[in-house]
Amino acid sequence: MSEGPVAQIIRQKLDAALSPQRLLIEDDSWRHAGHHHDGGMDAQPGGESHFNLTVVSAAFEGQSRVNRQRMVQKLLADELAGPIHALSISAKTPTEDEK
Repeated sequence: MSEGPVAQIIRQKLDAALSPQRLLIEDDSWRHAGHHHDGGMDAQPGGESHFNLTVVSAAFEGQSRVNRQRMVQKLLADELAGPIHALSISAKTPTEDEK
């Protein structure tokens, strides 16, 4: 299954800034279809409004879990202000990912 335009933007931004060893982007919008959100937005299957991210990067070394989340959120600030309604982030170092 190919990535939609929002997922492609996520991938480009995170690849450029974090050089992840592993990046998984799961469009979870289909699970929220029919749910109404602020502003009347209705998540649709493939609507690219809800994502689960797994990011494994050496850039997270020495950073707390909260700081890692903030790093990703800052990189995706424009998308979080627009098409992305919900973002679940798992941010790990390569060592943590091996466990």
